[in-house]
Amino acid sequence: MATVTHAEDQRRDPRRWWALGALVTSMLVLGFDMTILNVALPTMAGQLGASTGELQWIVDAYIVVFAALMLPAGLLGDRFGRRRMLIAGLGVFLAGALCGTLVHTPGPVIAARAVMGVGAALVIPLGLSVLPSMFAPEERGKAVAAVTASMAAGMPLGPLIGGVLLDHYWWGSIFLINVPMVAIGITACVFLLPESRDPSSPKVDVLSTASSALGLGALVFGIIEAPGRGWGSPEVIGSFALSAVLLAALVVRERRAVRPMLDIRLLGHRGFLFNTLAATLGTFVFSGLLFMLPTYLQEVGGTDAFGTGLRLLPMMGGLMVSARLSTLLVGRAGPRPVVTAGLAVLCFAALLGSRTETGSGYGFTALWLTIAGVGFGLAMVPAMDAALGGIPAEEAGSGSGLLMTLRQVGGAIGIALLGSLVAGSYGDRVDTARLPAEAADAARASLTGAHAVAEQLGLPALARSADTAYVDGMSAVLVVCGIAALVAALLTAVLLPNQRPGEALEPAPAPDVETPDLAPRQAHGRQ
Repeated sequence: MATVTHAEDQRRDPRRWWALGALVTSMLVLGFDMTILNVALPTMAGQLGASTGELQWIVDAYIVVFAALMLPAGLLGDRFGRRRMLIAGLGVFLAGALCGTLVHTPGPVIAARAVMGVGAALVIPLGLSVLPSMFAPEERGKAVAAVTASMAAGMPLGPLIGGVLLDHYWWGSIFLINVPMVAIGITACVFLLPESRDPSSPKVDVLSTASSALGLGALVFGIIEAPGRGWGSPEVIGSFALSAVLLAALVVRERRAVRPMLDIRLLGHRGFLFNTLAATLGTFVFSGLLFMLPTYLQEVGGTDAFGTGLRLLPMMGGLMVSARLSTLLVGRAGPRPVVTAGLAVLCFAALLGSRTETGSGYGFTALWLTIAGVGFGLAMVPAMDAALGGIPAEEAGSGSGLLMTLRQVGGAIGIALLGSLVAGSYGDRVDTARLPAEAADAARASLTGAHAVAEQLGLPALARSADTAYVDGMSAVLVVCGIAALVAALLTAVLLPNQRPGEALEPAPAPDVETPDLAPRQAHGRQ
């Protein structure tokens, strides 16, 4: 009579599907948390009195912490128990969300978002790495697809849910909605998830973790603060210098490590390098647009929060449709023409969007947003698939971790740099010559502040000037995005290997599994 092992018994437990439901719920929350905040930025600017720089930090604090801690968080789960660390991550995320609902000034909100980033860094890698202990190989694909699809579905839901909440409640409700859903996830994980670990995994390198977090933080600080303090100010130059030293030390340390957390040497693979470049650029532009667009749609376009969420759907829809289509195209033509075409489409969309004026109707905006979404899907999804297919199978774990980290860094820098370009252009162009000093400072700090001053003092000309200044800044940013996409398209067209999935050293993930979310599992799900 065959002996049933403990692992096999766990994989036959009917409660595993309830546990999967808990993970799906948790990932759905984290998915829409990535985008729900963006639609709330104009509301937060008005109710919290937040400047553009503070709004950038509210968004970037989460991303910087998440990018810096994702790899060490996965290693902690491998060594000390994935279920234990997953529950801890959900608890930290819940604590950050609760704190976010109770504060009333930008600084504590930034701190709350950083705490939520710590929790997300634990949850996202480990949410997938626990699945092999719950499901047999023939069921595992469906489980992975369910978890990753829930996070992908959360992204377009974020603006819609945020819009409904903001139209009926105060800005803190976008944090409060996380509380019941995460609490359900914690309870289910406690009672339903089996424990798993890999004691042989590398130890967490504290110095490398600190160097990456502080180096990225210093870089983002310099970019965000430069418009207000001046690009040549001692604080900005000092932050850039500190960032360069810390990140250089990180690269040197990781290159010398026997088992590095972040294997920089993988960038020596040409296919991995240029596919990663394309995916990172796509994340850079996508994150920057999600930061700028809600303010444009609400303040210039006059929509409410829910209407803003609806108006962002064309970009999300174009992305999701083209992401599915890209799989078929890569199978026929290989990744190089598809990625190059996606970047070219993104370039066209950005340059078309740069023609936006204050009197442009939403139809024009929806057009270039849809085209941009198509470009994102065609470029990013096959680039991420091909990046891992172009390196040896034994390096796939390190490669997926490096790819995920660089994409998050691209998102953080996109929000910082593109937001700062808008803020600098806006502050230089808005007409505050005849305003009192305090009112002029408020008007230059943000478009929301200018509208509040214009309404309070009865100055419609100030509101028109502010709208024009913001749209001019957004147009300049879109030109920069278009040029960057064009340069990347030329590089991929010339230098990117056209290695089809069937010819790859390691097969690309199945089409129904989103590579961005599967990557942490490949990095940390050692069996």
